[in-house]
Amino acid sequence: MKKNTIKKNSPLVWLLASLIFIVYLFVSFTNTGEPSTPITAPNDQPMSTPPVMGAVTSEPVLPSNPDWYSVYFTDPIRPYNQVITGGIEDNLIEMIDAAQTSIDIAFFEFDLENLAQAIIHASDRGVSVRIVYDNEHTDTDPQIDEMISAGIGATPDNRSAYMHNKFVVIDNQCVWTGSFNLTVNAAYKNNENAVVICDPYLAENYTTEFTEMYSGQFGTTSPANTPNPVFNIGSITLENYFSPEDNVMAEVIRIVSQATESIHFMVFSFTDDLLAAEMISRVENGVPVVGIFESRSAGTTSSVCPYLLANNAVISLDGNPYTFHHKVIIIDGSIVIFGSFNFTANANENNDENLLIVHDPAFAAEFEREFQRRLEESNSSLDAGCHSR
Repeated sequence: MKKNTIKKNSPLVWLLASLIFIVYLFVSFTNTGEPSTPITAPNDQPMSTPPVMGAVTSEPVLPSNPDWYSVYFTDPIRPYNQVITGGIEDNLIEMIDAAQTSIDIAFFEFDLENLAQAIIHASDRGVSVRIVYDNEHTDTDPQIDEMISAGIGATPDNRSAYMHNKFVVIDNQCVWTGSFNLTVNAAYKNNENAVVICDPYLAENYTTEFTEMYSGQFGTTSPANTPNPVFNIGSITLENYFSPEDNVMAEVIRIVSQATESIHFMVFSFTDDLLAAEMISRVENGVPVVGIFESRSAGTTSSVCPYLLANNAVISLDGNPYTFHHKVIIIDGSIVIFGSFNFTANANENNDENLLIVHDPAFAAEFEREFQRRLEESNSSLDAGCHSR
C-alpha cells in the first residue's frame, strides 16, 4: 500500500515554502533587539544620548518630556527703584537650597548677599561646595571672602585674561548658565538671560571644565577634552563648547552659515570680523539679519556694527540706560546660540568661556520672545558710526 507523499516539485510544496519565507522576513525586520519603551533616566526624564548623525526628519520632534529646561530673563524696572529682591537669582537659590551632594560655581562677578548666604548654608549642611572666580572682578566685593571664611574651597584666576564663565552645577545633574553675573546689577538693572538644563551629559561637560579650572588650568592651559560636545536630550540636539580650547567662534560661524530664513541677535560686544562677514553673506543670499547692540559698545572702533549697518543688516541700539548684556544669536527661529561667550577675539582666544547651541524650535521661541520685547524698546535711528541720531 502506498504512503501518501507530497512531491518536491508540487504546487503545495511551493506554497508552504513561500509562506515560511514570508514569516521569516517579517520576524527579521520587526525584531530589531531594541526595547519596546524609551530608555529613561532614574528620575523619568528623557535619557540623553549621543546623536544619530546624518538623520533627517521633515519636522522637528520635541522630547517626550518638555520640562528638560527652564529659561529666565531679567526685566529691569526703569528708572531703577533700589529694590533688590525677587530677581531671577531666587531660582538659583532654590536650586542651591535643594542640593543634596555637590555645588560647583564659576563666576566672573559676585555681590549678591542672599546668594552667598545660601551657598554658605549648603556647605554647613554637608554639601560639597567648590568655587572658581575671576579675582580682579571680585576684589571689592566681600561675598567671596565670606564664603572662603566659611571653609569653602575657592580657586582664583589671577591672569589678565578673564575667567568669564557664569555657571553652576548642582548634584552633577543640573546646570545653570547664560549671561547672568551673580550681581545686583545683573539681577535688577541689566538685560540678562539664564538657563537651567538638567541632564547628566551636560553636567559632565561643565563639571569637567570646572575641575580643570579648580586645579588651576585656565585659558590656554585648559585641555580640549569636553566629554560630550554634541549629544541629544530626547530628539533634541545640543552642542556645548568651551573657550579657548574648542575654537568656539568657528562653531558659531558654522551654525550662522546654515541660516536660510532669519538671523536675530542680541549682543553686548560683537567685534569678530569673520562672524560679521558670514552674516553679510547670509544677507546677500536673501536671509534677513536683524540685531540689537549694547549702545555703548556699538560705536567703538572695534565694533562690527557700522559694517553690518552698511551692508543691509537691520541694526538697533538697546533701550536700557544700564547694560544690555545678552550674547545670543537665534537662527531660523529654531536654533539658539548663547552662553557667557561674547563675539570677540578675546572670548575666543584668551578668556575662559562657555557656549551652548540648542537645536529646538520651542526653546528658540523663548529667546525670540525676549528678542522681540527688546527690539520694541530699542533705537533704530542710527548714524553710520552706530550712534543714535
